[in-house]
Amino acid sequence: MVIAYLRVSTERQHLENQKDEISRYATAKNITVDRWVTEVISGKTDRSRRKLGLLIKSLKTGDTLIVTEISRLSRTLHEVMSIMGQCLEKNITIYSTKDGYAFDDSINSKILSFAFGLVAEIERNLISQRTKEALALRKSQGVILGRKVGDCPKLMVLRDNSEEIYAMINSGKLIGHICAQFGVSRFTFKNYRQENTIIDEMLTKRHCKGV
Repeated sequence: MVIAYLRVSTERQHLENQKDEISRYATAKNITVDRWVTEVISGKTDRSRRKLGLLIKSLKTGDTLIVTEISRLSRTLHEVMSIMGQCLEKNITIYSTKDGYAFDDSINSKILSFAFGLVAEIERNLISQRTKEALALRKSQGVILGRKVGDCPKLMVLRDNSEEIYAMINSGKLIGHICAQFGVSRFTFKNYRQENTIIDEMLTKRHCKGV
């Protein structure tokens, strides 16, 4: 079976251009495309969350996958190599129309695949090294790395929306409603309330008014 995979990152881009190019390529190679798979999604999205993930799993030995560019498979070299490795293991041929690549069981394809794999490994090592160097530099400058002890992202959400929370309390909204509104637990709200004594004052006034 011959499958053509088309992908664009946004709806502003057009899949038709890719389809036309693959159709011309297939005609020139005397290939019949049996199935077209299209999706609008970023190439940085993990393939397990894309149609491509299911497509790769469904491919069988002897199948052919056609794309206009290798980058349509993924925007990261590591992901591309993983997909290509999977296909080569299952004896699946990959054609890239613009790049002019043909990844099959030939020795040339295996050499090219090995070269891409080597580049991907070097890329991962460089990224890892740069990350370590950047963290070491920040540490030497006295920057405290990681989240502060006791700091809670959910608590920060409440702090950042204090004015709205005050308005909700004054309008008679229940604590449970406020927690649901901001996606926090009552325990988190309790900690927030302890650092905002004005909330107790507002609730006391509200109770006195019978709200």
